Order: sequence, then structure tokens, then C-alpha cells
Amino acid sequence: MSGGRNVTDHVLDHPALASLTGPHAAFAERHGRVLRYPPDVSPWLALPEDPDDADWATLASLAAPGASVPLLGFNGSVPGDWEITSAVDGVQLVDDGLDAAPDPEAVRLGPADVPEMLDLVARTRPGPFLPRTVEMGTYLGIRRDGALVAMAGERLHPPGWTEISAVCTDPAHRGQGLAGRLIRAVAHGIRQRGETPFLHTGAQNTTAIRLYESLGFRLRRRTAFLEARPPRHTAGAAVPVTKPRRNEDAKAPVSGGAR
Repeated sequence: MSGGRNVTDHVLDHPALASLTGPHAAFAERHGRVLRYPPDVSPWLALPEDPDDADWATLASLAAPGASVPLLGFNGSVPGDWEITSAVDGVQLVDDGLDAAPDPEAVRLGPADVPEMLDLVARTRPGPFLPRTVEMGTYLGIRRDGALVAMAGERLHPPGWTEISAVCTDPAHRGQGLAGRLIRAVAHGIRQRGETPFLHTGAQNTTAIRLYESLGFRLRRRTAFLEARPPRHTAGAAVPVTKPRRNEDAKAPVSGGAR
């Protein structure tokens, strides 16, 4: 099967690949020619540029029977015997003059805060956030009366870039500018490392897009957030897992995407 994509050299066209073969190589699992994060860290994965039948069979093996596989950011052709169960248009935005600055009220969040973080995500639905997502980078939060009411943090980490993700605010505390403050604070830490912030969101999430553009982000490209269910007879087969070398060559898989 042909992926049907134009090959480019920009790491943000394949951010999961660039992360898993670069700064996030310690997370990477290799299943045949497919790379992915551990399932409790992130749903992002990387397929070959032109996945063949064996690659799709490998991907199917990662799905529980009857479950869908996330194809976040995949713009190629899905095999005809796979069922697309969700398709959402997405956008990728990059820093284009963001006024990054630390925030005196922001606190660093860590593993001990994960139950509260998961609860906030469940109530606000900013996108995938799993029990170990906090390990992907720095997460900052704002508390009121001891309760976590807003957060934002770092997810994908291609060389020279860091994705801002999990931007969310408790509904009772919206309208106070907390999301914008946390985005600027997370971006400040990214800038301090000499890197550039970027992010993803749904193309229909116009409220978030307006916020990001008002802060200094600009649209870089459009993408897609897909989920697809493999044929029943191919799901769940065992495939050996190996750790890839850091900085794989250009023949390594390319990434999916997430919102």
C-alpha cells in the first residue's frame, strides 16, 4: 500500500518519528517497521512512508480484538479492509512571536499529581493524556484552594522543537486567562532550552485556535486525526518488540499525529 505523501525534510512533518528517533528515543518501542510510544505514555506512533501489507499487519497486531488503532496525523491511504472509526481534521501551529514568560502562580506537576491531572483531563477533554504522559516533558499547573484548576505541558519533542499539549482549564475557572498564562510559561521553558514551541489541535476547535493565534502562533499545516479498526483476523497477533537506535537513518518510519 502506498502512503501517498510528499516526502519533505522538515521534522514537524513527521514529529513522532523525529521524537522517537531523537530526544524521546528512550521511550521508543519498535514493532517490525512501526515505532510507537508505550501505550500508557502516548498514542502517537510512526508508520513507514509507504506502509506495505506487512506493516499494516504489524499495526493490526498492536490492537486488542475489536479495538481501533490511532493513526494520528496519518495522511496516507488506509487499506480497504480496515474500518475508519473516527476522522477529525487537525491543524499544526508554530511559534511566530509568542510572548513567552514565566508565571508566578504556575507550579511544576509530577507523578504524584497524575490522578488530579487525569481527572481534569476527563472533565475538559483537551486530547490524549495517559498515566505516564507526564514523563514526556515539563507540565505546569495552577491551583486554587489546593485544587488543580488548569494545566499545560510538553508532549512530542522533535530535535529543536517541543509540542505544547494538554492545555485545559476547569469550567468553573474559565475566562480568567489561565490557559494563556500556562502556555506562555511552558513556552518560556522551551525557549530557555533554545527550542521552538509548536502544537496541534482540531481544525474545528476555533476557540482554541483563536487563543493560540492571539498568543503568537501561526498555522503551519493541516493534518488528520484518524482511528481505524483492523480486520478481525489480523488483530492481536504477537510481534517482537525491540528498542531502536537513537537517530535512525532516513529509512525509519514517519509519524502520525495527535490533537
